[in-house]
Amino acid sequence: MGDRFNFRRLAALIRKEFIQMRRDKLTFAMMLGVPIMQLLLFGYAINSDPKHLATAVFAQDHSIFTRSFIKAMENTDYFQITERPETREEADRLISRGTVQFVVQIPPNFSRDLVRGAEPQILLDADATDPAAAGNAIAALRVLATTALNRDLTGPLASRIPAATPFDLVVHPRYNSENRTQYNIVPGIIGVILTMTMVMFTALAMTREIERGTMENLLTMPARPLEVMMGKIIPYIVVGYIQTALVLVAARFLFEVPMIGSLILLSAVLLIFVAANLAVGFTFSTLARNQLQAVQMAVFFFLPSILLSGFMFPFRGMPVWAQWIGEVLPLTHFLRIIRGILLKGNGIVDIQTDTGAIMIFFVAATVVAMNRYRQTLD
Repeated sequence: MGDRFNFRRLAALIRKEFIQMRRDKLTFAMMLGVPIMQLLLFGYAINSDPKHLATAVFAQDHSIFTRSFIKAMENTDYFQITERPETREEADRLISRGTVQFVVQIPPNFSRDLVRGAEPQILLDADATDPAAAGNAIAALRVLATTALNRDLTGPLASRIPAATPFDLVVHPRYNSENRTQYNIVPGIIGVILTMTMVMFTALAMTREIERGTMENLLTMPARPLEVMMGKIIPYIVVGYIQTALVLVAARFLFEVPMIGSLILLSAVLLIFVAANLAVGFTFSTLARNQLQAVQMAVFFFLPSILLSGFMFPFRGMPVWAQWIGEVLPLTHFLRIIRGILLKGNGIVDIQTDTGAIMIFFVAATVVAMNRYRQTLD
């Protein structure tokens, strides 16, 4: 009877779905590509215990004790000495621009006071905008302070080895003295929200025109490809600014995130960042044949953006190859910019490198989008 369950009909329907899946090669590739990408990113690139963190040493004492302490720092694998500034001002610039994670300052009379048993101080300035990136390194340095100089304090100096430490390690967590994760996460949410919504909404915009059959109306209009692209993008730029304003208001009054820098400067950079993501979404819309594919492409772009940008995990904790990929993504540079402006009060000189990187990405994405749109017209 026709009402009975029939395994032959079930097998035919299953075979039909597999055939349809095989024909839709792009969707099938996404189904396989996203899990593989997640496996590689979580397995190799994600590291919550970053090591080899860029460190600047401002040493005003060059004795054997200073050299031993610096070498002991490097042996922990948490610190990598990349800069040796000559002045305090230069050291401040390095940490404010994010060039280094730590600045170690050794005073001029360190060895003399150490020998006399006066417990001199060593100052560690830590960029605490991302507390997770600096926490383990600071803990390792506190332990190191008790043993780093034991080999040098021998003979007549053996009595200088106290029960605690022969010197006083003073840790100064800058830009986030209370180590509040909201200071790091909430500004970053702006970039994450904009990346997700701008890419996905724009990717769906053109694809929706094709599925609804209104694409022909656009093709018959006396409009250039750039005009069509701008007409699709500009409304979403306005939406992006509204989203940013809402998050900033919540950040200030709900999470008490400090806003030290210029919001006007942030608004200018925001325009470039939003436009870059919209150009990516427009490119996806010219590649996708339906809205499902457009969403899949957006997810394929969004996933590495959130994982490799330094939003969820410390950027410097990732392997070099993952950092190279992260440097291509606009979200990586925007996170540095917005955290630098809001938490550090960075100016245009401090953010020019990251702003230039977003601009290059925007130009490249726009060129690809325009070429793809012309092919769609043909």
